[in-house]
Amino acid sequence: MPKFTEIECSTACNKLKRAMPFSWDLNIYRGCQHGCKYCYALYSHDYIGDSNFYNDIYVKTNIVEKLEEQLSSPSWKHEVVNIGGVTDSYQPAEAKYKLMPEILKLMIKYRTPCIISTKSDLVLRDYDLIAELSELTYVNIACTITCMDEEIRKKIEPNGAESLKRFAVLKEFSKTNASTGLHFMPIIPYLTDTRENVEGLYSNAKDSNVGYVLPGVLYLRGKTRGVFLDFIKAEFPLLYPKFLELYKKGGAGVEYKNELYKMVNELKAKYELSGSYSKIMKEKLKQDNMQTSLFD
Repeated sequence: MPKFTEIECSTACNKLKRAMPFSWDLNIYRGCQHGCKYCYALYSHDYIGDSNFYNDIYVKTNIVEKLEEQLSSPSWKHEVVNIGGVTDSYQPAEAKYKLMPEILKLMIKYRTPCIISTKSDLVLRDYDLIAELSELTYVNIACTITCMDEEIRKKIEPNGAESLKRFAVLKEFSKTNASTGLHFMPIIPYLTDTRENVEGLYSNAKDSNVGYVLPGVLYLRGKTRGVFLDFIKAEFPLLYPKFLELYKKGGAGVEYKNELYKMVNELKAKYELSGSYSKIMKEKLKQDNMQTSLFD
């Protein structure tokens, strides 16, 4: 059972040091109930001396107040905010705390562009707010979807929404002015890298009218490496030696990735899907800046 601990944050949006298409990251929660076995953010609980990332959920109860302080500041430049870059803002805790509607109201009030990536269909609860924001500035709604086989999906992402429900989310938001995308990340060797699975994902992405698909192969580093390999050893023991061989380092070998992306790119072309959201983002932000200057 998850344990919720209410905490206060000193700031809502954190400036990213590494080069990214967005400048700021906002995370309402520490820890994530979705329980994904490949989660790269497992290390983040180390900063608070906690090892139970999946069940010890820390809730930043003052984040709305702190966000308004930042967005209302004369120094705020209306840069893109990535909401939930470390932990999913629509994980089950959000049904209880309902912080995202207030976050979105501030995004609307201060015309702040944002990216929201989730594995939950709870995001549909805030459909009207997101649609309103998308009329004012750039909004990207992305769903991470890795597997069409629900038996495998339940093992690797036990508390995420069913894959078809996530595609339904994307299809609904395609009716708004928001950009929508499929994050096919991570592609897990021997489990989700079959042509049948990849084609199923790209076919559903096309049917859902997504603007782009971003694929990315599994990386295994730090705490994530141990957790994931322990999972493979327990659930797919015959694959364990193959993973050890393929992941001698943090990433899969070049030969494997070349063959995989050859197939992925073939299907991308077949379904006429873009592999980038940056062009859409740049065009929208340029338009927003021109409109904003009219009111300065």
